[in-house]
Formats: sequence, structure tokens, C-alpha cells
Amino acid sequence: TSPLYTLRECLRSVGSVTGHVCPEDVLGILSLMAWALILVVTVKYLTFIMRADHNGEGGIFALLALVPDRFRCNAKNRGRVTGIALLGVIGAALLYGDGVITPAISVLSAVEGLTIANESFRPWVVPLTCLILIGLFLIQRRGTGKVGQMFGPVMLLWFGTLAALGVRHILEDSQVLQAFSPLWGVRFFTHHGLHGFLILGSVVLVVTGGEALYADLGHFGIAPIRRAWLWLVFPALLLGYMGQGALVLTHPQAMENPFFAQVPKGPATIALVLLSSAATVIASQALISGAFSLTRQAMVLGYFPTVTVHHTSESTEGQIYIPEVNALLAIGCLALVLTFRESIKLAAAYGIAVTGTMAITSILFYIVARYRWNWAAWKAVGLLIFFLSFDIPFLVANLFKFMKGGYVPVMIGAALIAAMLIWNRGRTFLEEKYATRYPSFEAVRESIKDCLATRVPGTAVFIAPSADHVPPILMHFVQRCRSLSEHVILLTVITDIESEVAVGERYQIKDLGDGFWRVVLHFGYMEHPKVVEALTSAAESGALPVNVNDLTYYIGHETLTEGKSNRMGKTAEKIFSYLQRNAVEVERTFCLPPEQVIEIGTQVDL
Repeated sequence: TSPLYTLRECLRSVGSVTGHVCPEDVLGILSLMAWALILVVTVKYLTFIMRADHNGEGGIFALLALVPDRFRCNAKNRGRVTGIALLGVIGAALLYGDGVITPAISVLSAVEGLTIANESFRPWVVPLTCLILIGLFLIQRRGTGKVGQMFGPVMLLWFGTLAALGVRHILEDSQVLQAFSPLWGVRFFTHHGLHGFLILGSVVLVVTGGEALYADLGHFGIAPIRRAWLWLVFPALLLGYMGQGALVLTHPQAMENPFFAQVPKGPATIALVLLSSAATVIASQALISGAFSLTRQAMVLGYFPTVTVHHTSESTEGQIYIPEVNALLAIGCLALVLTFRESIKLAAAYGIAVTGTMAITSILFYIVARYRWNWAAWKAVGLLIFFLSFDIPFLVANLFKFMKGGYVPVMIGAALIAAMLIWNRGRTFLEEKYATRYPSFEAVRESIKDCLATRVPGTAVFIAPSADHVPPILMHFVQRCRSLSEHVILLTVITDIESEVAVGERYQIKDLGDGFWRVVLHFGYMEHPKVVEALTSAAESGALPVNVNDLTYYIGHETLTEGKSNRMGKTAEKIFSYLQRNAVEVERTFCLPPEQVIEIGTQVDL
């Protein structure tokens, strides 16, 4: 849906500097736009970046997961992330900022078309935009697949309309086709110098959504995305932009809003507004579903607190819905619309986030290609230089828009970067503390016997964060209560790198003696960890001699206290504590029956 505003913003940027826009400027801008689509989306993303899928999943966190461990993990200090991991976190956080701006600017620019038909509609632009956005986020629970079934025909109509309008105006002034020559872009830079370079801050609007295309890989698959782009979207966009350019060359007054100027004022404008509004809703879907995928991957990699994940498709594991993320995106979009109120103001905020993420993606792809796929140095470095040759200019040009609104995605990204790094660091410290105090079951077996006064009938299940260590809540319970159930299961749930784990590989069971059992359950990273079903399967096979209906699950909740160590710092520790309190409970994550759960609180000094 970039055709709604991209050419308009580019022409305004040139006009604000030179005072007028000549035909050579129009051809130069169109050339830059066409070649941005070719180089960034077609060559970089569809040809190369989308090869880097992590078990079918795309996005910057999937790319980070492909990076060799020596680049991602700090061997000397596990509490600190490496520079490469930090880049991945920054890229993902910026993409969240992009996900907030995209629905806001897209829908707002579409509804603003009503003012072209009749100026009396202007007071209704913001309220209608908010209503459309609310509707968009309300339908997310239906899932990507069902939303796609509803909106697929609308997309075909949208791109067909772009192409048809474009062809109509190209036939009126075919000289616009000269813009396909990159020489016009070179001439534009030569003529305008530094001001010509800054126009890239508006030209980049043509490729926004490229990173979301990669993040949505798990929702659709690479083949459908490539087919849709090459055979429908790419040709329609090129024809649409060239048509707008031809209209401006023929009727210079159309540059005020070239998209809606393509049709006569009146009913035709209203119809185009309705169609473009529907299209912007669907375009926004790409960023929203991409944010869901990123959140899921961040959870698995340990950069995000546990949230509720609903799988919305039986056939496609990557189609998920996360209500907490959906709500936050909705609040952010509505706040932006109510604050900026005009798409032209929001356009200034657009670009920094997406260009920053694109540059980081190029760097991570180089590391994956060079050190995981073992590409030759000349090949990997050459491709990196090629990608950065347009990523960096786009990013630098957008940095000049920082004070005009570019600070918005940066602030959103900064808050998310801080939250993800603090969460990762806090969980690492917590795991280290428990690993030091309770290194193995054999190391604490005698301590448990010394503390026990009696064993009572029944089976207790203690959730252990690691299969190598003793759950700290078990030791806390034994030391305080002096009793323990006759049978004890030390349960660890592991999310594997595979998207789905075979039934025969679901559980590992070890008899530790004295009524203790170590049970490790494996789930794929796109599976919902249904613990009760897995334990039932183990019991029915005879591998675990317990009655699943009589199990009591003991869940520990840590409360952080300020002590002497203070390794994280007071502020970071308070933020980590807040995130931990608001993370989804273990019993909900593992689908445990609430009537069989006992929660025990402990106080921990990191």
C-alpha cells in the first residue's frame, strides 16, 4: 500500500527544497523507486535473505538462531550478550516499532482520500481511522489463514486496480517509462547533490514491509511469497508508480495527492478510498503477524517473558496469535493516530526502524553465509558490501528525519531493547544461582534425607528449569515442611529446535531411586507444551508408574529482594521483577489442571 503516499512524499521533499518539481525530477524519483523495489525486495530479500529460514520460520530472530553459538553466546560472561546477539535484539525491537507505525500511516493515508472527494469529510478522518484499526486488531484472533481467505480476493482487486490505473495513465504519457533506466536516478543525485541524497528518506517508503515479508515466512512459506511477488505484486506496483508519475507529468497539480488524483472526484474517489482502506488493513496484517512470529522466537531464545500463544492453523504451525502483543500494538497504533492525526506527519516517523533492521539483517546474513554455510570469503563479503551499498544510504538519509518524528520508532525500539536484554540477563543470573546451589540430585540426596521426617502417599511433580539440576522449589519445600510425597517427579520441559517432536521422542524417563524420577519432556518450538497429555502417554506405556489424575504439581514463584550482590543494578532488577510478575504463569503455559496445582513463593537475591 506504499503507492498511497510514497510518490507524494518524495515530490513534497523535492518541492520543499527547490520550490518546484520539474519533469526530470519526477523521472529521477521514479527511477530510484523502481530500482529500490528491484534491489531491496526482489534481489536481497526474495533471492537471498529468505534462504535463511530456521525450520521454516523467518525474521531476524530466526536469522539470529542460525548464527553459530560462538557468535551468540558470551563464554566468559553468560550474563552479557555478544555484539552479534545485541544486533539481533536491536533489529527485532526496531521492527516492533515499524509494526506500530505501519497500520497507523497506511489506514490514515487511505481514509484521507475522502477529503479529495469532499472536504467536509476531514473531521471524520481520524475517528474512521481509529474504528478501522480497532476492527483490524479484533479480527486477529481468527488467525492468519482465515484472514487471508477473507481478504485474498480483495488483494487481487487492489493490485489489479493499481495496474489498470497505471496502464491508463502510462498510455497518456509513455515517456515516463524512461524512468526504468537507472541513469535518471544518477542524474537526480548529480543535479541535487546532498539534497538529492536526503530524498532517499522518502524513497525508502517504497520498500517498507520487506522485512515483514521475511518475518512472515512461517505463516505462508517461501514459494507462495515468491510467486505472489514476482507474478502479481511487483508488476502491479511498478505499473502503479509509473502511472502516477505519468499523471504528474501531464497534470502537475496532481502531485498534491497523485494516487487519488488518478480517478475523477466523486463516486470513483469514494470507491477507491474504500478499496484502499481494505488494502491497508490487509497490509497491516503483514506487520502484525510478523510481530507475533518475532515474539514467539524471542521467547524460545530467552529474550522475552512467557506470553500466551494460540495456534490458529492445524496445517501451518507458524500461524499463531498472541493476545498480549496484539493489544499492545493496537494501543500503540491508536496513540500514534490520535497524536499525529495526519499521514504526512507520520511519514517523517517512518523509515528509521525499517532501514535499521534491514542493515542489521544484511550483517547477520553475512555471518550465517560465511560461518554456517561456509561460503567463500569473497562471495560472502561481496554480497554484504552489495547489500550495505543501499542499506546504509537509506538509513543515513532517514536519520535526518529523527527530530521530525523519527524518534518515535527509536523510542519504542529502545524500550524493547532494554526489556529484552534485562530479561535475558535476569534469567541467566537466576539459572546460574540455582545451578550453583543445587548442582545435581546426587549432590543433594543426603540433604533431602536429613531434612525429611516422613513420606506421605501420593505423587508430587516439581518443575525443574534444567534437566541437570534440582528444582530449587523442591529443596525449599523439604526444608520448610519436613515431608515429601511417596513418589516425586522432577519434570523439565525442553523446547527443541525442531518445529515438531515425534511422539516416540516426546519423553525421557530415569529412575533416580528412593521414589524419585527424572522426566524430561520435549516439544517442538511451534508446539503447545501439553504436559498432562505427555505424562499420560508415558504412564499408559508403562514407563512411568503413576496415576496422572492423582498428581500434584508444585510451582515456584520467585520474588526478587534487594540484597548485597545487586549484580544487575537496582533499576534493572526492578524491571526484571516486574516482567517476571507479569509473565504468563507456568501452569497456563503447560496447560496444567488448576485443581492439581500448588504455588509456593520464594525470595531470591540475584
